[in-house]
Amino acid sequence: MDILVGSLFAGLLIGMVLALVALGLTIIWGVMDIINFAHGEFLMIGMYTGLLTAQGLGIDPLFTLPVAGVVGFLLGIICYFGFIKFLLRGPMVAQLLGTFGLMLFLRNLALLIFGSEDRALHHGILVGKSFDIGMGVIVSATKLACAGLSVVAFVAVWLLMNRTKVGKALTATSLNAQGARYMGIPTERMNALAWGIGGASVTTAGALIVNFWSVNPFIGLLFTMIAFAIVALGGFGSVPGAFFAGLVVGMITELPGFWDFFTYTFEADWMVDIPMTSFKYMWVYVAYFVIMVLRPRGLFGWKQ
Repeated sequence: MDILVGSLFAGLLIGMVLALVALGLTIIWGVMDIINFAHGEFLMIGMYTGLLTAQGLGIDPLFTLPVAGVVGFLLGIICYFGFIKFLLRGPMVAQLLGTFGLMLFLRNLALLIFGSEDRALHHGILVGKSFDIGMGVIVSATKLACAGLSVVAFVAVWLLMNRTKVGKALTATSLNAQGARYMGIPTERMNALAWGIGGASVTTAGALIVNFWSVNPFIGLLFTMIAFAIVALGGFGSVPGAFFAGLVVGMITELPGFWDFFTYTFEADWMVDIPMTSFKYMWVYVAYFVIMVLRPRGLFGWKQ
């Protein structure tokens, strides 16, 4: 039973962080109907920002979140005005290939600057600490703090989108950009803001993830696919959908723990020989394709 409870807690904690990863992707899609293939590379930049800031300034990694958020916001704004706004004049295939090219550029730029080796954080207030929550379940203090901060960041973005004039302008732009423009809303600024918020969200998530995950220039591809699966499940353009879908995908990534529970519970020897840990991300991609086939708009999707 302790294996089952431990897997449930682990799935919820990582799911909260993954939800923040997908938030930026769903905001950009919701406002502009464009898929950012470079989303994972934004996260990779956030991870490097958190890592280098913590090492350079000698501060706790959790205190680097504002720096990562500012870097992501500026990166999103620069990418929009310097690149994306011109892609919007072309067909959809140009937009897809354009963001794909941006992904390759950022990845190879990081490879040139940082090299291909893995880098990880080894210091911090919570590094190496854990909590015993009972039933033999040990929870990493770092992951617990990262999950809590992810929820705080997620709620802050949700409040911005739903309780402010700027958020209402973003929503109006996403529903009908031409109509919003006629009503005096500066839609181009709203598009740039969507990229800024999306960039800040995912780089903040990256600064959180680097507390318990090593970073290299190729890490973005994994999280891009996970973010796509979360957005597809929750619904393209749905902020609450991204949160709940993140929890579901977090559970899927903890499938090896559930597999071990059923293996020992039912004494199924044949299950022991299946390396479920090696396949856990495969099930995320399987869920992504199944969702896209059966319910393309996702569970909470509202975009027409």
